[in-house]
Amino acid sequence: MPRGARARQPAFGGSTRARVVARANARRAIALGADVAVDETQLNAFLDSLKYDDKGLVCAIAQDVDTGAILMQGFASRDAVAYTLRNRKATFWSRSRSELWCKGETSGNFIGVESVHVDCDRDSLIYLGVPTGPTCHTGAHTCYYKRVDGRDGAAAKVDGGRHAAEEALTTLYELEATIEARRVEAVADDVKPSWTRRLLDNPELLCKKIREEAGELCQTWEENEGKEAATNEMADVLYHSMVMLNKQGVPMSDVLAVLRRRFGTSGVDEKAARPPKKLIDPSK
Repeated sequence: MPRGARARQPAFGGSTRARVVARANARRAIALGADVAVDETQLNAFLDSLKYDDKGLVCAIAQDVDTGAILMQGFASRDAVAYTLRNRKATFWSRSRSELWCKGETSGNFIGVESVHVDCDRDSLIYLGVPTGPTCHTGAHTCYYKRVDGRDGAAAKVDGGRHAAEEALTTLYELEATIEARRVEAVADDVKPSWTRRLLDNPELLCKKIREEAGELCQTWEENEGKEAATNEMADVLYHSMVMLNKQGVPMSDVLAVLRRRFGTSGVDEKAARPPKKLIDPSK
């Protein structure tokens, strides 16, 4: 396995990982412009409970609901938080312009908000949602696209950062990025390719390994092999399955978005609603 002034109303108009992110954003793009019913009494009580700083602001962090990536950090006034909760679009207070700012009102790259969370001190919020395009003004998926530590980090090297410009990736997406890197790397004829590259170049071997690893995961239960064995086999199943996704051009964010849509839905009903699979013609 690889290693605050008068607020104006927001106007609504319209790297190594760049290709994967672009494909994922195109499929995951959402329009959450419709107002959501909000109990105004409860909303005002919540807004009153927040601990604003001396400028009337709280910290607001936007996080990708599927990938876990921290997209950006800004500040939100009472009106910005209220607007976010009513309209389901990440909204902040622009300190430089002294006005309400809905992320994406200029670029079109909104962050559709799925849920809002407050910290224990009630002075910080997380807007958990789905970006419809790059969050950073530079075109990067997130504003946190440079690693600081390490040999090539920005703290050690001018304009440094892993792969020159690399976002902070959670374990799952670090693995996805590694698989993608193996897919596009040039391999000399006299150099043995990585295991990931061998799998990508040999779909039959890849399918065989997925079936094999799935069987071994089941065996950990059937043979009472214990939690450690089950953990290791699940890691193998996940890795090989992600290689298969890469082979078919499917980003993990699409898979997680499907799982999120299934929350609160009966598994039996969800499966019954899927289109029927094409049966194999035994005569061919």
